[in-house]
Amino acid sequence: MSVARSWAWGPLSPLGLGIAAVTLILDQAHKAWMLYVYDIGAKGPVRVAPFLDLVLVWNQGVSYGLLQQRTELGRFILILFASAAAIALALWLARITSKLAAICIGLIIGGAIGNAIDRILYGAVADFFSFHAFGYEWYIFNIADTAIVAGVVGLLYESVFGGHKKVSNPSKM
Repeated sequence: MSVARSWAWGPLSPLGLGIAAVTLILDQAHKAWMLYVYDIGAKGPVRVAPFLDLVLVWNQGVSYGLLQQRTELGRFILILFASAAAIALALWLARITSKLAAICIGLIIGGAIGNAIDRILYGAVADFFSFHAFGYEWYIFNIADTAIVAGVVGLLYESVFGGHKKVSNPSKM
């Protein structure tokens, strides 16, 4: 194995990048179906359950609608950020040894690329799922957002509970 390949590709890279590809395909297929087949834009809000509506919201910012970018430069910066994050995560993926971490990184990569593709194609990210209950409405999100959040939660779980051997006697350190 060459030096360049060893720092950019690891034993769990296929798993993580496979998860990223599946996440990306599911996200983009769902968005295409919602926009062009189901035509959510023409339907308006659709009640699915007492706590869930399907709606179309174009998010020009990042998660939770933060950092709204209404200019071409702002959109370009968010695309660059998502691309750089995906590359950095892929390089991190080459170094990890945990299957859970590889899956989580794959979810984040796939979600980041899915939302970046929306910014390229539409100028904003298409969000559809609106959860609400007891007078509170949470942010509106999509499959890519769900994958990113699940990936981050999984990495947090891994950092707290997995992959670390417990020290039985701290004085022997």
